[in-house]
Amino acid sequence: MSELIEVLTKDGSYSLRSVFFQENFHSLLGALEETKLKFTTPSNLKRFKGKSLNVLDICFGLGYNSASLLDELIEQQSYLNLYALEIDKKPLEYSLRKESFLKLWAPKVKTIFESLYRKDYFEDQFFKCNLLWGDARETINIVPSSIKFDLIYLDGFSPQKCPQVWTIEFLSKVTEKLDSHGYLITYSSSAAVRKTLKNLGLEIFTIKPKISNRISWSQGTVAISKLDKNKLKPNFNFEKLSLMEQEHLLTKASIPYRDQDLNSSKDDIIRRRLDEQLFSNLLSTKKWRDKWGMTKLSFKS
Repeated sequence: MSELIEVLTKDGSYSLRSVFFQENFHSLLGALEETKLKFTTPSNLKRFKGKSLNVLDICFGLGYNSASLLDELIEQQSYLNLYALEIDKKPLEYSLRKESFLKLWAPKVKTIFESLYRKDYFEDQFFKCNLLWGDARETINIVPSSIKFDLIYLDGFSPQKCPQVWTIEFLSKVTEKLDSHGYLITYSSSAAVRKTLKNLGLEIFTIKPKISNRISWSQGTVAISKLDKNKLKPNFNFEKLSLMEQEHLLTKASIPYRDQDLNSSKDDIIRRRLDEQLFSNLLSTKKWRDKWGMTKLSFKS
């Protein structure tokens, strides 16, 4: 697709920067750390020990999220049915060439990734994995409708850079595939994304940062379709939205991205949203920021 530039992050793990999207694949604080904190840990994978689970990984990228997932499940001997969606083969090609990336995981992860790269498929007694190449708005229709996912990872570029995978129409398709007690997990704390997921009937939680402040107030979002409070064990990784975050959903930042026919360009999607924000009577995001002492760098709208 586009030119990719290697980036060394602060935890010693490598990532890439997309020249096309003008954005890094991961936070500079650490690609591996971000994967663990924002995806693997909130998944609470121990509840699937010795059991089977279905996972949908949207925007597979370099494969950090799936690799970390596979690494954990190999250790606890769980059975996995994985579907991954990705438009560009270059990031996976990079991962398979990067010895420091491969050393992060059990050797079997490399075997699985090599098979996905060559054949788009891997299967053994524990794992069945499919990688579907192309625009996620199209390939999501190839995922069998009979499968409901225990975990859905949504890890595309930020909504302002790649709104195509954050629209109400696409997220509606995604949430239809979530199991009744499944988790949809994303690094995004965008009010537009959270409000859209809430309007689609999911209960929204915030992934707690290591240290909460006005710059880093959330690591992302966990959305659960049907919350059974009796079955949901105390979770120290995510919690209900704070009052500040709830009020964020009442601002113009919460106006959704729209893509009615699921084929609009980035520019068209953003332009439509800007027009809708212009004529909206909702509270301005600036007033919300001023009230809570936020900076523009502390959130993505």
